[in-house]
Amino acid sequence: MRIDKLLWFLRLAKTRPIAQHLAEEGHMRLNGRRIDRAHQKVAAGDVLTISIAGSVRVIEVLSLPDRRGPYSEAVGCYRVLDGRPVDPIAAPESNDA
Repeated sequence: MRIDKLLWFLRLAKTRPIAQHLAEEGHMRLNGRRIDRAHQKVAAGDVLTISIAGSVRVIEVLSLPDRRGPYSEAVGCYRVLDGRPVDPIAAPESNDA
């Protein structure tokens, strides 16, 4: 699966063009190697280091999603390795007041 499509399916990017831009900017690593193109292939078991919203996230891809489904479905496809919970851009907002 392409890296831009994966970021969009996992809800780490709000739109696919934003995901393409993230990949092409070169601020992302796949298994320790810098990515500079949106069509880079990703497989289950790969480790992504992503700079999102001013912070760096490290995730392991557990499975490749079939679609851009709900948030609960997307988070089941990866595991956070950096010890912090992922705060994806497109996550549903909680209305805790």
